[in-house]
Parts: sequence; structure tokens; C-alpha cells
Amino acid sequence: MSITQSGGDGSHERTKIEFRAATATDARALVDLVNSCYRGDSSRQGWTTEADFLGGQRVGSDTMAELLARTNTLVLVGESEGEIVTCCELQRSVNGAYFGMFSVRPDLQGAGLGRVVLAEAERTAAREWGCRLMRMKVLKQRPELIAWYERRGYTSTGKTEPFPYGDTDFGLPKQDDLAFVELTRELPADL
Repeated sequence: MSITQSGGDGSHERTKIEFRAATATDARALVDLVNSCYRGDSSRQGWTTEADFLGGQRVGSDTMAELLARTNTLVLVGESEGEIVTCCELQRSVNGAYFGMFSVRPDLQGAGLGRVVLAEAERTAAREWGCRLMRMKVLKQRPELIAWYERRGYTSTGKTEPFPYGDTDFGLPKQDDLAFVELTRELPADL
């Protein structure tokens, strides 16, 4: 699979992406990728940054190792020229699949790769696990991100969940009103 990325000079470059399940040997690269997408100055290159709301790290090595060891979880990675440039977490449950930790390297954001990754995650959940529902949580303070998911068929369930204040695995909050909204999408049978 490939996407076309536009350069600032008007040039276009095709980026070929290969998807696969992550392994334990990918843990360090995944931690670096996820944290670069969500936290710190490097995350500000892309539009998925949470740096204005949260400091610290998005995921640590121990948490990543735990995710990779779970039998009901798949971390899907996208590689370009042997380098991991995107990932997401898929977690199987009785209520479908949970989609999280969605990361696209900041300098590749805005080229359509996110749509490709989301579609691959949906196909994987439907084909591998027979899931007919994808579920996710998004910070309510991210209306532009919620709108992006809505344009891809996701709708709010009306459920909210408070941010886990005090749990540094989720980051260091910079404000006291953080909360998640739940979005879902029914997955077509023909994915």
C-alpha cells in the first residue's frame, strides 16, 4: 500500500507502507513513535499533539511490553523502508474491538496515511476477529480530531469517562477538566 506525500516545494513523493503485527523487539521504536506523536515539541510538527493538555510521556516501556504480551491485543505497525512510521492498538472484547494509541510519525501527518491506517485497523478487526464494532476514546478537548473520526463514520455514544488523574502512565495533565468521549462505528461485513 502506498500514499502520495506532497513536499513543501510542490514535489510529490510516494510512501510505501507495509503492515504487520508488532513484536516484542519493536517495543523501543513504538514507545519513541507514540511519544513523538502526542507529547513534547516534536509532536507539534503534526496535528495529533496533546502537548497543550498533557506533559510527560504517552506510553512507557513497561506499558508497551505489557500491551505486546496480551493475547487479546494486537499492535499493528506500518513500516516504510524498514522503519516503523505508524502504529495503533487493537484490543478484542465481547463488544467488538477497541482502537487506541493511533500514531503517525509527525512529519508524515496530513498526507492521508491516517485514513489508510484506520482502514487497515478496521479490516484487521473485522477479518481476524470477526468484530462488527470499533470503539475508541478521544479527549473531549480535541474537537478537530473528533470531527476527523466523524468524517470516517464514527459517532459519539454520549458516554464520557474522566481522565485518570494521578496515573502518570497516561501523562501529566496541564488542566483539570480533561475527559474522554467514546466514539463507535459499525464495521461493514465486507471489509
